Amino acid sequence: MSIVCRSAAEIEKLARVNALVARVLKELTGMVRPGVTTKQLDELAETRLREAGAAPAFKGYHGYPATICASVNEQVVHGIPNDRPLIEGDIVSIDMGAKLEGFFGDSAVTVPVGKITPEAERLLTVTKTALDRAVATVKAGARVSDIGAAVQSYVEANGFSVVREFVGHGIGTELHEEPQIPNYGTAGRGPRLAEGMTLAIEPMVNAGKPAVKVLGDGWTAVTKDRALSAHFEHTVVVTEDGCRVLTLPDEPGTADERETEAGASPDPSTSSGSSRAKSRDERAHV
Repeated sequence: MSIVCRSAAEIEKLARVNALVARVLKELTGMVRPGVTTKQLDELAETRLREAGAAPAFKGYHGYPATICASVNEQVVHGIPNDRPLIEGDIVSIDMGAKLEGFFGDSAVTVPVGKITPEAERLLTVTKTALDRAVATVKAGARVSDIGAAVQSYVEANGFSVVREFVGHGIGTELHEEPQIPNYGTAGRGPRLAEGMTLAIEPMVNAGKPAVKVLGDGWTAVTKDRALSAHFEHTVVVTEDGCRVLTLPDEPGTADERETEAGASPDPSTSSGSSRAKSRDERAHV
């Protein structure tokens, strides 16, 4: 399938659904605390989407049973919500997609549960900063591999590792479209980005080694060494001289552009302080 460049009208529909995803994720983030279950988060997410006239994008996708993916601690992605209460010191990655007006939105965030260890805090900061740096590479004429190179170089410079088995993706009238967007590689390779392309960029970063495995439920991916893992994701649309981030919590869903710059998150290096890839298995992107 070829890479699609969206019209202005299509981009506004994408903006609306992604703004909805961002608002719901912000509400879920505020709900995270010791004693809350990921099933409760999932139930609220589905309620909010349906109240807005949208449908969960993940529920039923290749048989996935829930509205969100809720991945706790060593779970990398695709954790299935359950009744286990979150406890102080956990981290939980919440990944959610929605469909509205025929278009899809997708975003993820990793949230601390109460007070977490300094190493866990640093993992979250590095992963979020890696996402910001990846987004900052996006502009018409750049290469797809520039995104992954930005993630890998920053993550590894900070002593963490990048997951290889799961990748970002294009998004539009399908949840997963071309191109695939690995979080590693050499800059200057792959397709050129063009104005109107819509991309879901999602670094998955491990505190230990990069290897992962999928548990017996067929969905939950965990680090093989049981080290912590974090996941952040934005959906963006390519513009002539940058990109518009569609999944910011305050994104109004209008034509107002939001340009991104490197270094939007604190840089911990200067402070004290998705199964397999899409070509092999669509579930790699849920």
